[in-house]
Amino acid sequence: MKLLAESWYLNLRQVRGLLRQPWYVALTLVQPIIWLVLYGQLFRRVVELPGFKARSYIDFISPGIVIMSALFASGWSGMGIIVDIDNGVMDRLLVSPVNRWAIILGRLINLAIITVVQSLILFGLGALLGARFTGGVLGLLVLLAAAILLGMPFAALSIALGFTLRKSESVIGAVNFILLPLTFLSPVFMANNLMPEWMRAAAKLNPVNWSVEAGRSALGGDADWSRIVLHLALLVLFGFVSCSLAVRAFRAYQRSA
Repeated sequence: MKLLAESWYLNLRQVRGLLRQPWYVALTLVQPIIWLVLYGQLFRRVVELPGFKARSYIDFISPGIVIMSALFASGWSGMGIIVDIDNGVMDRLLVSPVNRWAIILGRLINLAIITVVQSLILFGLGALLGARFTGGVLGLLVLLAAAILLGMPFAALSIALGFTLRKSESVIGAVNFILLPLTFLSPVFMANNLMPEWMRAAAKLNPVNWSVEAGRSALGGDADWSRIVLHLALLVLFGFVSCSLAVRAFRAYQRSA
């Protein structure tokens, strides 16, 4: 309980920072909104391809954009670590009695809150643009869970990069190198069965694919719940691995501090 309480208080530190600059959340939504609006119109006739099982392209792309937004928001978590290191905040936290793991967990909780807010905004925008989902509230909850379970592991990896590289330019380069290929090796923009064979094979091992498929299937009328549960379980396992790497990087930083 003490760990959760300290993690929550450290999360509130991040929340207060966001409240002082509310435009941050809005600006991080600019790119996903552009993808949703422009791609939704540009490729709206893609659904006419044989095998593309969707009522409209906006139905198809909306869950993918929600997941993509969570993914890229998570990639910036390591930047906050670098800022705290450069400003001496991390050193002050290390000499305080706060639980060391709360320093990481607090940021992951904050990311989960941001993910929920951004996801609801994008989901609502998709609905305004004509998206219709038969999965109802349960489907939306699964989409939010899929977005959080994808964002938190990648946030942990970004935090690990922050503790290891300690340079913002290096973290930005590494994050883009990882996240962009994973996005396009997933069914965010194109149906899985219409992707090239080698891309479908790569997507099976792609956490972004697990998240998109779980959220999109839950929102559809023919949800395969056994497959959804499997994908969510794989995301949880991926989260444990990512958090372990973040903890190892944090320990290495503590030894060098």
